[in-house]
Amino acid sequence: MEATANATATLESNLWGGGVEPMKASYGKLMMWFFLISDTFTFSALLVTYGMIRFSFPGYDGPTADFVSSPLYWPIPEKIFDALPLLHGVTAPLIFVGIMTFILIFSSVTMVLAVEAGHRMDKADVEKYMLWTILGGAAFLGCQAWEWTHFIHGTDEGSVFKQIVDGKWVEKTIFGANLTENQYGPAAFADLFFFITGFHGTHVFSGVILNILIFFRSSTGFYDRRGSYEMVEKVGLYWHFVDLVWVFVFTFFYLV
Repeated sequence: MEATANATATLESNLWGGGVEPMKASYGKLMMWFFLISDTFTFSALLVTYGMIRFSFPGYDGPTADFVSSPLYWPIPEKIFDALPLLHGVTAPLIFVGIMTFILIFSSVTMVLAVEAGHRMDKADVEKYMLWTILGGAAFLGCQAWEWTHFIHGTDEGSVFKQIVDGKWVEKTIFGANLTENQYGPAAFADLFFFITGFHGTHVFSGVILNILIFFRSSTGFYDRRGSYEMVEKVGLYWHFVDLVWVFVFTFFYLV
């Protein structure tokens, strides 16, 4: 009995340098939670900034069919994100973004299954579900790359804006969007789109890299030799966070 107590105390000392585990959570899990909380503040600041800038512009309140892009009005997302790959000319408001969202949520489900398999020490299932999670993340990034390309390219006819040049009003046709001009409305709309969705995409890319590392270590039996698949759970926390953040980005940017 005394030997068991000494062994437990030694393990706790190795994990924490003395003391006991708070809330029975390992050091790695708590550090991941601390990181996710700090990242939550960053995304919250970005979304609050988006909301403040978005509502500093008047929204277009006329008939949707008569909507005309204007630097004076905040654009209607469903009139901008209405294209589908390989279906040129087909109007499908927010369908593609909805598909992206479904892919990311599905990858979160497969991550849950991978974590559950890790608890059972089932190497084969961990590999299977981690592979599905990796494919889901990669598919989401591919969809986002297409969306960015389409957003930057713009429509074939462009949008005609009136601008003051040398004291005179002149018409200028703008195609697509960049950090200085935006076919769809105020330049701030494009700035926020690139920054917020790009920042989230960077998180997804980092998550895919981590998932590949977990898959590789699992396939080589690293976690079996260690006797624990806890790393799958820690990376799973990060992946679920990335998925949850996308729900808020989707709501703020595409629906509001």
